[in-house]
Amino acid sequence: MDAATLAALIMFGGAIILLVLGAPIGISIGLPSFVAMVSILPLAGATTTAAQRMFTGLDSFALLAIPFFILAGNIMNNGGIAIRLINCSRIVTGYFPGALAQTNVVSNMLFGSISGSGVASAAAIGGIMNPIQEKEGYDSPFRTAVNIASAPTGMLIPPSNTLIVYATVAGSVSISALFMGGYLPGLLWGGGVMLVAGFMAYRRGYMSKHVMSLSERAKLFIDAIPSLSLVVVVIGGILAGIFTPTEASAIAVVYSLALGFIYKALKVEQLPSILLSTAKLTAIVIFMIAASSIMSWVMAFTQIPGAIADALLSLTDNPIVILLIINVILLFVGTFMDPTPAVLIFTPIFLPICMNLGMDPVQFGILLVFNLSLGTITPPVGPILFTGCKVSDIKIDHVIKTLLPFFAVIFLVLMAVTYIPAISMTIPQMMGLVK
Repeated sequence: MDAATLAALIMFGGAIILLVLGAPIGISIGLPSFVAMVSILPLAGATTTAAQRMFTGLDSFALLAIPFFILAGNIMNNGGIAIRLINCSRIVTGYFPGALAQTNVVSNMLFGSISGSGVASAAAIGGIMNPIQEKEGYDSPFRTAVNIASAPTGMLIPPSNTLIVYATVAGSVSISALFMGGYLPGLLWGGGVMLVAGFMAYRRGYMSKHVMSLSERAKLFIDAIPSLSLVVVVIGGILAGIFTPTEASAIAVVYSLALGFIYKALKVEQLPSILLSTAKLTAIVIFMIAASSIMSWVMAFTQIPGAIADALLSLTDNPIVILLIINVILLFVGTFMDPTPAVLIFTPIFLPICMNLGMDPVQFGILLVFNLSLGTITPPVGPILFTGCKVSDIKIDHVIKTLLPFFAVIFLVLMAVTYIPAISMTIPQMMGLVK
């Protein structure tokens, strides 16, 4: 066995064993990668190289956006923004079958696009909508499934921390282009969930019992304008060239903080716990990125991406089949691995393959995040799945059957994103962000 093969076995085998044993993801990535590096280089050289790779991997101005967006999301969870977005969503969904379920979907899309977190959306929006739907007679598996199925849209609709991580790993990929590329896939995901929810609600007889007057709609919309304006300020400022995505993340913090105090939903006493929670989550994400830099070096040195590409091409040279295989692998990985480490590990493996097939890095980034976002609502790990069930106080096995139609329509949207480049590329091209 040559040194490259041994290093690959140590790295991937060790990572799998540590993950199964429940070790932190950063340790599960970094430790086996360092041991693999030691099998290639002398100990002193491996130690120096690993340290350099970790610091170099974090030497990116764009990464500063991650803690700021996390902080902004935590402030929004406590700042009275969710209820205003829900009320605004009711204006759009009031006439649809299952109006409250439709409101849940639109609210998740709006809140997720502001906070960038599917778990936060499932907790914040689900926590408010669940008792309201229960009061209107919506059964628990249905309302839970709708909340879970729609929560990940915020991981595609910008701003998205996962897309920022991908841009950092992929290299010269515009974060602005990725943000714009995520809009249509995210909206299609949400729209698909709304169609299924509407059909199921119609079958169950969940029709709207109250139609708002024009004055009620106007009042709710006006009340939600400051919260909705956050998206306009952040994304509009980036596209207009007024500030970078990193600067936009800091502005999002200031804006959401101001709204929280204006709405009188946020208190100064809450800030220390919000900052501590942000620091903990940021440390986890940043350490994973640093640890993955060691893995990236080992993969480059051992030419693992090239070997995987050769293996795929030995099976078939049909681009449609190759992309389908990549999707299946990513869907499987997403069922037990968090999106951030999965992006760090599989971007350097699959991006070169897809680029050789003619796929733009922006489209691949959306495809990658879409796959991994779907994994957040599937067992056995599924953080959004667990959060949604916890909010509704229901066991996972009671909601899976109701989720199946949602899984089907989301998978169809994934196939469309995979094989129709225009879905991901039209808006970035119209904005002049990609050629």
